[in-house]
Amino acid sequence: MALTWSKFGVVFSLLGAMALPLQAVAQEPNFQIGSSVISALKYKPGFKHFDYVNPDAPKGGNLRLSASGTYDTFNPLLSKGETAVGLTLPFETLMKSADDELLASYGLLAEGVFFPDDVSNATFRLREEAKWADGMPVTPDDVVFSFDKSKELNPLLSNYYKHVVKAEKTGERDVTFTFDEKNNKELPNILGQLTVVPKHWWEGAGPDGKPRDISRTTLEPVMGSGPYKIAAFAPGATIRYELRDDYWGKDLNVNVGQNNFGSITYTYFGDRDVEFEAFRAGNSDYWQETQAARWATGYDFPAVKDGRVKKEDVPNALRATGIMQALVPNTRRDIFKDEKVREALNYGFDFEELNRTVAFNTYKRIDSYFWNTELASSGLPEGRELEILGGLKDKLSPAVFTTPYTNPVGGDPQKSRDNLRKAIGLFKEAGWEIKGNRMVNTKTGKPMSFEILLSSPMLERWAVPYTNNLKKIGIDARVRTVDASQYTNRVRSFDYDMIWNVWAQTMNPGNEQADYWGSGSANQQGSRNYAGIADPAIDALIRMVIFAPNRDEQVAAIKALDRVLLAGHYVVPLFYRGTQSIAYWNTVTRPAEYPTYATGFPDVWWSSAAAK
Repeated sequence: MALTWSKFGVVFSLLGAMALPLQAVAQEPNFQIGSSVISALKYKPGFKHFDYVNPDAPKGGNLRLSASGTYDTFNPLLSKGETAVGLTLPFETLMKSADDELLASYGLLAEGVFFPDDVSNATFRLREEAKWADGMPVTPDDVVFSFDKSKELNPLLSNYYKHVVKAEKTGERDVTFTFDEKNNKELPNILGQLTVVPKHWWEGAGPDGKPRDISRTTLEPVMGSGPYKIAAFAPGATIRYELRDDYWGKDLNVNVGQNNFGSITYTYFGDRDVEFEAFRAGNSDYWQETQAARWATGYDFPAVKDGRVKKEDVPNALRATGIMQALVPNTRRDIFKDEKVREALNYGFDFEELNRTVAFNTYKRIDSYFWNTELASSGLPEGRELEILGGLKDKLSPAVFTTPYTNPVGGDPQKSRDNLRKAIGLFKEAGWEIKGNRMVNTKTGKPMSFEILLSSPMLERWAVPYTNNLKKIGIDARVRTVDASQYTNRVRSFDYDMIWNVWAQTMNPGNEQADYWGSGSANQQGSRNYAGIADPAIDALIRMVIFAPNRDEQVAAIKALDRVLLAGHYVVPLFYRGTQSIAYWNTVTRPAEYPTYATGFPDVWWSSAAAK
């Protein structure tokens, strides 16, 4: 998810009782300035700015960044094509997250939100001053249009908002969303993350005089309400955003000390190594390293030695994020339908050897879908988690109750041989055997053969040794790396045998779990159920997570879900680090302290040149 996290993969939830009333609103309904799930909101009505920003940060200067691959559309709602990087800059959402609180957000386009005790609907009241770049007001009609088109045109968002059955204008500045189920406390807050686009612009005519079509890709610079506009671009190669002098929200408390760069320019590269060389040469200002070997040995150039480039390992962004990075077999393929086959494939991955030879022993093996957080299951189930699993006992493998999940341990020739022997035994139980140095199906005689589809050559250094190890037991596993557009299209249509993927989890998992592992998303193209999981027990656990009446019940349900997913061997878990590795030139400056749960880049950073 290199790691690219779609914002729809990071979800925030709320408890209405913990929100704070707007000072200016006395009448019913009682609109709230923000929402929080774990504790009372940190910031009170009338707060000046977030604590982690520099309110006096200078405006101006150019931020130069890089991106991998290419792009072919500026349409922010469509799932077709390759969306340009940075496209969140011209657009805004109803609410904005705080980076120094867990699961808290405050009004951006909306000045407040209200929902009844049974959470059967949610109403957002828009700010009167909110304007599009052409000066037209942001209206409830825009929000309704954005919601309807998001569900219509984007399978991911259709699933994400599937329990929101209607959006309608209910006041001059009010828009109300109606739900088909009650007590799903997450729904109001994930609606706060809805990207809002201008209805009148999309329904108008383009520069060529022809009507615009939001159901199609476009390279016409789109208009939004946000702080930046698309100023220049070369299709598929570069894109430049400029800070708008007339941005309506520049003085909002949630924006003070943010959006500081006068312009932000992205340059695309087809090769990650070439992209890094551009950073080394000073042609881009900031770099997030995803390659352990390069982090250990590739930063000996003069700019690092003399301090013009700074290296940092930052834990903040991962303090509240559970990671599952894995190779994902597509269980829609017959060869991966048997659980024992999937388990056997894990015995072919020698993490310890690869961690030593490829990553300088800097990674840790992942053993949970909520790895590195308090939500990860461990040991044997007990307490409320055991009770939850006991209620599903007839649908679960006995191993869920008797055998803690552990990954195979390799790292030396003897352990590797033992693991491969274990894999052969599991394959045999699943109806496969080695004949003539090939692993074949005992019924059909067909050899086991599959392809690992990758989006970047950088991943080959891990995937190729894995396939070589599998070849030792007669499995014809191959690696195929394709360009970004082909990879995206194939993944969206589930046209692969196995892929490499990262799921990022917040500390409050909710509706997105159905998109990741639910039966309803297994055959919904564009969903993130890449493994094709369709299991009634998992569906039941997902609902327990979503509708948990309190935090203790939620955590128990999450751990039970984690345990059942692990027992199903739906992935070959890979590895991760507990810190984010970044490097940046002295052309940019960050606040003295990072936000508790983020690096704040680029939102709260600024140009060093602008400060002079």
